[in-house]
Amino acid sequence: MPIIPVEAATALGVRPDVHAAADAALARWRSEPQFAAYRPLVEALIAGEKWNLLIDGFWQVMPFGTGGRRGPVGVGPNRFNPWSLSTSVQGHVVFLRKRFGNKPLSVVIAYDVRCFRDAGGNLPVGVENPLMGLSSRDFAEIAAGVYAANGVTTTILAPGSTDFISTPELSFAIRALGADAGLNVSASHNPPDDNGGKFYNELGGQEVPPHDEDMAREVDLVADIRAMSFADARAGGWVTDYPSSAHDAYVALNVATSLLPHARSARVVFTALHGTGDTSALAVMRSAGFHVDLEPTQATHDGAFPEVPFRTPNPEVPQSMDRAVALATTLGADLVMACDPDADRIGLVAREADGTWRFFTGNEIAALITEHRLVHGHFANPIVMKTEVTSDLVSRVAKRHGAQVVGELMVGFKYIGDGLKHLDVLGEFAGVRGSVADFVIGVEESHGVLVTAAIRDKDAAGAALALAEMASDWKGRGLTLGDALRALWAREGYVANRLVSTVMRGATGKGRIERIQASLRADPPIEIAGFAVTAFADRRDEAGPLGPIKSGTDLASRDVLVFRCGEGNRVILRPSGTEPKNKVYVEVIGAPGEAPSSVDARAERLAFGFAAIMLARADIALPEWALRVSDLVAIEQKQDLAERILPALRAELAGGTVPRDPALQTWLDDALRPFGKDPRGLVAPAIRAWAAQAGDPAGVIGGVVAAFG
Repeated sequence: MPIIPVEAATALGVRPDVHAAADAALARWRSEPQFAAYRPLVEALIAGEKWNLLIDGFWQVMPFGTGGRRGPVGVGPNRFNPWSLSTSVQGHVVFLRKRFGNKPLSVVIAYDVRCFRDAGGNLPVGVENPLMGLSSRDFAEIAAGVYAANGVTTTILAPGSTDFISTPELSFAIRALGADAGLNVSASHNPPDDNGGKFYNELGGQEVPPHDEDMAREVDLVADIRAMSFADARAGGWVTDYPSSAHDAYVALNVATSLLPHARSARVVFTALHGTGDTSALAVMRSAGFHVDLEPTQATHDGAFPEVPFRTPNPEVPQSMDRAVALATTLGADLVMACDPDADRIGLVAREADGTWRFFTGNEIAALITEHRLVHGHFANPIVMKTEVTSDLVSRVAKRHGAQVVGELMVGFKYIGDGLKHLDVLGEFAGVRGSVADFVIGVEESHGVLVTAAIRDKDAAGAALALAEMASDWKGRGLTLGDALRALWAREGYVANRLVSTVMRGATGKGRIERIQASLRADPPIEIAGFAVTAFADRRDEAGPLGPIKSGTDLASRDVLVFRCGEGNRVILRPSGTEPKNKVYVEVIGAPGEAPSSVDARAERLAFGFAAIMLARADIALPEWALRVSDLVAIEQKQDLAERILPALRAELAGGTVPRDPALQTWLDDALRPFGKDPRGLVAPAIRAWAAQAGDPAGVIGGVVAAFG
């Protein structure tokens, strides 16, 4: 007799094999001694008939992805918890032993600000919960105990330390301390309930195919975990304290990347979004001589991200910097910058000449810093690296300055780190010849920048310093960073980029994503939103520029489809490697003299037209306005808004209910609760788009907009 009823799984649309796998894993977690601490939670979930949560938590072992595991903290093998981290570490030890033999091994461990509080309310209350209150530091100590029990020394911040080690500092420290590997306990910019463990090699980068698959295989084969307490590991001499000298050296390294040490006139407001950026970007800018004000309400190290809109501490989201912009307006500052919690991504908002503020996308930041470093740096044989989904504006800028460009890398900064390894060891990478001394910059569209080969992951600190210097340089001419970008467009052509993400959670979502990719790969569209598809490329094609498939992980990372719609129009589709979503990257390059508004309109048509085609391959139909709900919201909620919430609201208002009726507002709050924190802000763009195109009885449209407030 299955624990999860067959009829419940069928009603949820779960395949029989997924149901069987979930039920078998659930039985193990109910019976095996190693999972005894979780049993009260498991039994409470079963008693509460939380079948969807149980199926998603137990149907698979959380995949060991491109460099580790990351996802929601919770119960089951498909959740991040001490078991999933410990098996990852145990497998990592085996991988290291195969690489280095019996030599003494050392690992640097970093961690972010997270602390699990079940913000989503997914777990039952009133029962024993060993997960509640587990911080990233707690997870890091669990990892140190596993390493120690396997004879591996770790370096970690001393107990009680109030400091943090950012992701880029970890990359630097591994090399600086001569360690064999690194581990970062972090979920980057993910929601508060998530956490993860990301592993680094001895060069401070992440493994690339086929080596990442070798590590993942060892993790998958783990049957037993060797562990001891952190206290015992420390008492046994297996744990050493992270030296402050390593942090000082990291800051000094970034300060040394300065190209215009006299340009310090820009005043900056910085927000760490409750994360570790105060130890990196803020410290570097201040050490370099900039006047930087720290936004106070988001300065606390708090993994709940309480003062960040939507609790999404991601500088790709403009609203994340609203508070810093307000402070900058009051102070008369020139720039606002932000980091995600592990401080590898950089966000930028800059004041225009008329006093307004302009948000810069990751593509724009990448192009600006590339221009800055090529103009003011001294590189005999400059080399620029970028991922394929990053704007071709970067390539245009680089080539105009005579730089060699590596421009078709898969998504993930580890591929840029691997490129640096090849330049360092072989003097060649992807057809480009040179050395790490020739490295100018590595960039990716998701606000990732690296300006020094001494670090092998993206680093917001070096990017922040370059942007502050560039702003100071242009300020000295009476101009702004907006003027700098417009100068690039005037020279290279105006470029519009759009990103549409569709979140599809759980086993059902995973199946939908796989179905979409398979369908579009086998039967690509011949036109998108009226634009003929003139070329199609599948990056899994072994006859293409990436050559033979190296491993299963290579196959997964190359799940990328490229559609070209004439000169300058490009659509790229890929599933995210770290989040349950499909990502659509659209780029449109305008013709000389073409109005930006025309280019923007073309990009919008391509983005939403392709999104509709993509979703149709999974039998999902959404009006275009519903696609404008924030990309933070799952596709099921977007469907619910279009098919249930909005029609019901319209009917109530048409029947005479006033928009601000308390009972109506309570109903709307309840309906929007699954959308996340600040749900009205998440749906506002969609409601405005709906209102602009709706044909409805007079007064009802305005009433709907007013009801959403």
